[in-house]
Amino acid sequence: MTTADRLPHWLTRVGVFDLETTGVDVRNDRIVTAHVGVLDRHGREIAARDWLADPGIPIPDGAAAVHGISTEYARANGRPASEVVSEISGALSMLFAQGLPIVAYNASYDFSLLANEAVRHGLPALHAPHPVIDPLLIDKNYDRYRRGKRTLTVVAEHYAVPLDDAHEAAADAVAAGRVALAQARQFLLPETVHELHTQQIGWARDQAASLTEYFIKVGRLEPEETLDGSWPVRG
Repeated sequence: MTTADRLPHWLTRVGVFDLETTGVDVRNDRIVTAHVGVLDRHGREIAARDWLADPGIPIPDGAAAVHGISTEYARANGRPASEVVSEISGALSMLFAQGLPIVAYNASYDFSLLANEAVRHGLPALHAPHPVIDPLLIDKNYDRYRRGKRTLTVVAEHYAVPLDDAHEAAADAVAAGRVALAQARQFLLPETVHELHTQQIGWARDQAASLTEYFIKVGRLEPEETLDGSWPVRG
């Protein structure tokens, strides 16, 4: 049996999805670049599409330093945000309709920001995307006591997945998909992707509750505050 043959039967193809944005606020920040693709069971990308948007607001210098897209470049070369948001949502909906799970690292960030962008532009939003695979949640659940950061760059290296252009939407999306495939070979995942999706909802809730308790203990949150553990779209 080869390594690829040890994948779950439902993991023969996966969609991959990533956004680069103006910031980390899922309610108010905007999409700058996006990538949606499809990987086969060997991690080869067999379909892909990229977008560059004019977000309609200035891109902060800090965000531009991360993904390399300046306000001037986005205004000169990006397409209207409403068109980009509509097409990204449509591409994801098409993959879900085909029965493909979609991998997104820290999925509640990308799917929440996309949903809020859709509402902003008066477009149908993906309020309950399904099924989604989040390698960050899987890593935290199956290897919870490993020390160190859990950024995509660090986690990709842990699973021996190359990531040469971190914070570039296509590179991050493909790397996240390959990390998910590596995890599926290493860990005993549920019998179906729908069961995995449901379990991740609980993992996200539990991880948020644990982090809330820690932040209150160290003074980063007030006792009455809580972190939103909704997944894959934050409430």
